[in-house]
This record gives sequence, C-alpha cells and structure tokens, in this order.
Amino acid sequence: MSVPRSANLLLAGATGLVGGLALAALLAADRRRHWQIYAPTRRALSLTHPRLHPIEIDPGTPTGQAQIERVLVAQGVRLDCFVCAIGSTLKAAGSQAAFAAIDRDLVLALAGIARRHGARQAIVVSSVGAAPSSASFYLRVKGEMEAGVEKLGFERVDFLQPGLLLGERAGVSRPGERIAQVLNPLLNPFLLGSLRRYRAIPAEKVAAALVALAGRKGSGVTRLTNAAIEDCAR
Repeated sequence: MSVPRSANLLLAGATGLVGGLALAALLAADRRRHWQIYAPTRRALSLTHPRLHPIEIDPGTPTGQAQIERVLVAQGVRLDCFVCAIGSTLKAAGSQAAFAAIDRDLVLALAGIARRHGARQAIVVSSVGAAPSSASFYLRVKGEMEAGVEKLGFERVDFLQPGLLLGERAGVSRPGERIAQVLNPLLNPFLLGSLRRYRAIPAEKVAAALVALAGRKGSGVTRLTNAAIEDCAR
C-alpha cells in the first residue's frame, strides 16, 4: 500500500450544511491523499482532528482575512485546493447588500487568499441557474461570484450548481426553506430531461461530490448540475 500524499486545503463554510459534511468526509481515512484542512470560521467547530486546523476569526472582515493569511504564512502553508460551501439566503442575510457581501464578496476574498497561497484548484458550491445576466438577484449574485472566481487564475475550477439542498441545518431556522424541502421532493419525479437539474438534492451528495473532486487532475472550468453531481458522489 502506498503512503497517502499529504496536501493542503482551505475550506470555507465548514460550519454550514454542505461544508460540515464535506469536512467530516475529507478527514476520513483515504488511501490516496491525506488532506491538511485549514478552516476559517466565526464559531468554533465541534469536530477535532490532527489534520484539522481551525482559524477562529470572522472571515467576513478585512481583519479576519488578514489573520488567515498571517496563519498560512506563519505555518509555511502552501495550499493545493480551495473548497467553498458558503451559502446564505436573502432572508437570512437581511438585505440584498448583505447577501452579496456573503455569497459573492466573501467567496471571492477567500478564493483570492487561497490562490495567492498556491491553490491551483477551486471547488465552489453555487446554484442551478447562476448567471451574471439573470433577472433574479440571487442567481445574478451567484453568477457574478462564478465570473469573479474564474478570473483569479486557478488552473481548474469546478462549480457545483445543485437544486434545493435537502438536509438539516444545525442551529439555523429557515422556515421557508424547510417547507420547500418537504414539497420539492414530491415534484422531483416530474422534473425530467433538462428539468432534472432543478430537482431537490440531498446535501450529502453535494458534499460527496466536493470530496471526490478535491485534488482531481485537469484544467479549465466545469459546471456540474444535479446529474453530474450525483455521478461524482458515487
């Protein structure tokens, strides 16, 4: 058996639904690669592991972002991969400006840090329908985020564009999303062909796809909707 290769990964959104699932999976035994995971979070992680390196700051502030860079420099970390599972809603953010600050500006700031510290691959959870020209503010912001990440110079970028995520968010109440989580799976059988990408999808599958893509060879920009996400998750 070959010795697993150690690689460094910056994980954004580790306390969220998809990010938390991805974190646990990345830390699980892997015969091919052992990830050293650097996770900037505003609140403490409940999970501990020798290969998990929490950076407890507010990554949404310039001070917090500077602290992330100081930690990476102080520890001599050269990153291989950036994984981002940051995601809010307009209601949770409180305003359009606050939503854009999280789902576009924060993602771009952390992606920029990762790129400056060596990351060649970025894997980012976005949304089905994301486009800079979308009439939907939510999807327009997601599209602007994608366009910004593309410009940062990563060799490989994978955007995951799932439909509604199914799963329990610890400590977060989103009544509207909860109702949609109950109703949308009932619609899934009717969403066929090109409409399949709008189906609800378990967060576990999205997290599994993130893990499967981390460290994958290749170059260019790829966008994966539900069918491709499910293929990766397998």
